[in-house]
Amino acid sequence: MYHSVGVFPGQKEAISEVLVRFASDWCAPNDRRWDTALGARSALLSRWANLIGVDSAHVFAASSVTDAFARFVDGLGERTLNGRKVLVAADCFPSLHFLLSGLADRYGFTLVTVPLREGEAYVRDDDFTACWGADVALAVVTWVSSLTSKRADLNALSAHARSVGSLVAVDLTQGAGIIPFDVRASNCDFACSTSLKWLCGVPGAGLGYVAPALLNGGGMTPAVRGWFSQEDPFNWDIERFSYAPDARRFDTGTPSVLPFIASAPGFDWVMGQPPGALRNQNLELCHRIIEIVDEKGYRLVSPRDDTQRGGSVMADVPSHLDVQHVVKTLAAHQIVVDSRGRSLRLSPGFSTSDDGIERLARALPK
Repeated sequence: MYHSVGVFPGQKEAISEVLVRFASDWCAPNDRRWDTALGARSALLSRWANLIGVDSAHVFAASSVTDAFARFVDGLGERTLNGRKVLVAADCFPSLHFLLSGLADRYGFTLVTVPLREGEAYVRDDDFTACWGADVALAVVTWVSSLTSKRADLNALSAHARSVGSLVAVDLTQGAGIIPFDVRASNCDFACSTSLKWLCGVPGAGLGYVAPALLNGGGMTPAVRGWFSQEDPFNWDIERFSYAPDARRFDTGTPSVLPFIASAPGFDWVMGQPPGALRNQNLELCHRIIEIVDEKGYRLVSPRDDTQRGGSVMADVPSHLDVQHVVKTLAAHQIVVDSRGRSLRLSPGFSTSDDGIERLARALPK
């Protein structure tokens, strides 16, 4: 279930160690606790910046992906969005659609949701671009679908964005940590992720990136601001507020630190593996899972092409079977999966064994 939460060898011990260290530092009888806590938070943001190939000055922390998106859209505001369109696919993560539909009236944009073709499980890239003209201020792209593991062609979509003068915001959540991503290659204006899933962190750490051009010349002024939004957080003059020149302007009040501290071991483990090793192992296991669901008569809803699929395999359960019964049957064999509608979501990761795949082959009902 790496599409939901990720695990790695020694995870419990590693997270316990950093939390015990935090408790010791926080309770020490000195004035260094905040320096230590904020330093750990900044260190995770630097890891995130390294992972996606950007400068740490261009990344910021949030409580979730939805929160990060909200701060970015708020920073664009009416000046960029009023009277124009925001484009999103029908198979985006629902929380982002809830957010955007709620902000449409506030900022005066029209939300356009690109539908699925009849009988298909995901929105095709060419259908997305067919709805994408010069009247689109912002296109929200899901890199890897949480419902089908379909992967968008970011390079092609970003090229289209430049040709029509749109901004591009990318949700990296289902791909970060398992598929290489480089902002410089995708040329997106905003990207965000969580520290969960393939990055093996804990809830509560949202991670955002904003392109330097928007920060330096875009005049982004988020409405929700606080003492940490300032260039100097320790400015106490209530008549003299100025936004930080970098992505820190998307901070607000006193920062949350614990989710970032507890997510660091996962980042360290993932980023410490040989380049390509995790994806290669994942692909081998995905190929075997696809063979199994084909043999058992399930409908594969993920793309078969490795270049068009993320790290998961989704398959529809046949109509004569109860989906939750299938999930419970697999759980009884120590195979943990979940479902959305009639689709099983199977995500083999770093701790998935060949024996586990063979147990799946034996336990999955025909």
